Amino acid sequence: MKDSPGFLPLYRQVYDRLVKRITDGDWRPSEALPSEYALANELGVSQGTVRKALNEMEAEKLVERRQGKGTFVKEHTDEASIFRFFRLTRLDGARLTPESEVESINRRLANKQEKSVLGLEQKEHVIEIHRIRLVDHSPCVIETIILPQALFPDFDRLESLSESLYPLYQRKFGIHIVEVEEQLQAVAATKEDAKRLKIPDGTPLLRVDRVALTIIGRQVEWRSSLFETRKFVYSVNLN
Repeated sequence: MKDSPGFLPLYRQVYDRLVKRITDGDWRPSEALPSEYALANELGVSQGTVRKALNEMEAEKLVERRQGKGTFVKEHTDEASIFRFFRLTRLDGARLTPESEVESINRRLANKQEKSVLGLEQKEHVIEIHRIRLVDHSPCVIETIILPQALFPDFDRLESLSESLYPLYQRKFGIHIVEVEEQLQAVAATKEDAKRLKIPDGTPLLRVDRVALTIIGRQVEWRSSLFETRKFVYSVNLN
């Protein structure tokens, strides 16, 4: 590998190579990467260059260092995913652990907006999921989730979809969600929304449209959520 004018810095080239190998499934969640010495020897660079690339990957939560054991692919656990990506908290700031109920799941052709948001080609299919999130056994979030079928083959045939989806994406399909982009809007509950959330028609809701991105910046999920926030707040931590 060479660092020359017009090319990325050498450590960034190493970063890209290692990220691609994780994306390609060469190293699975919680699996150890080769040592810095072995990676440096394989790539023809210094250990310092490998270390700089790994440091950036650690900062982006792609890998984790374990004292005396090495560097491992970061695994998304259900608990960590909920606390990182589920935004509702109680009014006193206490975190919530939601339950999930899948209402329906089906395959169909992507519409114009879905193709635009997810960068899909003509006549590509998507998987559409409708589910309810519950807290204390009461519904508080309605979700519509759109996935490119090509990236999630047989997703609709999985036995259980009640768990957190981002860890499932990683374990079953090798898709690592590391970033989300969100847009928020205040809306009023329609008659159907109100029935599903067990609230009066016209109740104010918070709509959140989220696009989930992989470690290579690809849009792989579009999620539209309606939050019932009379008892909860939508909490975001900015680092």
